[in-house]
Amino acid sequence: MKILVTGAAGFIGAEVCNTVLSHGHRVVGIDNINDYYDINLKEARLQRIENSINSDNFTFQKIGIEDRVSVETLFNQHKFDKVIHLAAQAGVRYSIENPHAYVDSNLVGFVNILEGCRHHNVQHLVYASSSSVYGANETMPFVESDNVDHPVSLYAASKKANELMAHTYSHLYNLPTTGLRFFTVYGPWGRPDMALFKFTKAILEGDEIQVYNYGDHYRDFTYIDDIVDGILKALDNTASADTDWNGKSPNPATSKALYRVYNIGAHDPVHLLSFIETLEEALGVKAKKNLLPMQAGDVIATYANVDALGEATGYRPKTSIKEGVGKFVEWYKAYYNV
Repeated sequence: MKILVTGAAGFIGAEVCNTVLSHGHRVVGIDNINDYYDINLKEARLQRIENSINSDNFTFQKIGIEDRVSVETLFNQHKFDKVIHLAAQAGVRYSIENPHAYVDSNLVGFVNILEGCRHHNVQHLVYASSSSVYGANETMPFVESDNVDHPVSLYAASKKANELMAHTYSHLYNLPTTGLRFFTVYGPWGRPDMALFKFTKAILEGDEIQVYNYGDHYRDFTYIDDIVDGILKALDNTASADTDWNGKSPNPATSKALYRVYNIGAHDPVHLLSFIETLEEALGVKAKKNLLPMQAGDVIATYANVDALGEATGYRPKTSIKEGVGKFVEWYKAYYNV
């Protein structure tokens, strides 16, 4: 198949490209390579794809999904069988400072991708949603049938909007769409704005780490390999209509349309202070902690019920937090020559 992967220079996108290529498919990757974080890391991820044994099946184009004309041209040039849409403006805290970036990428950009899929008969669109859509919910673990009407950041609101927009296209145009609510993805080649990366850098440089809510957070840290496995399992499991769906008691995760939403996580929330201890053990260095209050837009805990994705696709997360953190530390030291 020919598969479009948006956000191909991103953490998850680059790993998806490598894995899809290893399965023998052709991949067209796009990314705007913006400076939200280190461009050199994004370029290195792309170079890693170009150096793979299957790189002849990879084409990269520098495109921002908010650029309607460029996205239309892309879909006109290529006959995509399926689309994995991972491009987005990420980050909860940044959305408080720069909301327009989220409107441009996560709303305008998503419509452009939906339109491309609609007009070119794409067989299946799998797109990145987020655990942040659960917002103010407190019942654990989070289940896809939960109400998600109380986001606590614009980033979360934009991801819920993506789910609503996808449902509309599934309903109106019979476009099969599957949204995946990612839970705190980590691992080698990760994002520098996320906790594991920031903590590792600070600890190795002898600086304090900023620990919010005094460390009393729980996160369902999910290793990158488990995430990629779930994405590809979802891609092969084209969204179908739920014949039991009832408008009098509607299930938000399914529909009479060709629409699905799934959690994709480790189903194993870890206390933040315990997570830091695991990192200290892997590094062989104790952290200097600066304990701080809760940040705006943050939530106390995330915890994924992944039964639905498991039942539909056989997805089962395999990587323990100790193993995953250890692999990240190995990569970090090698990449930065520490």
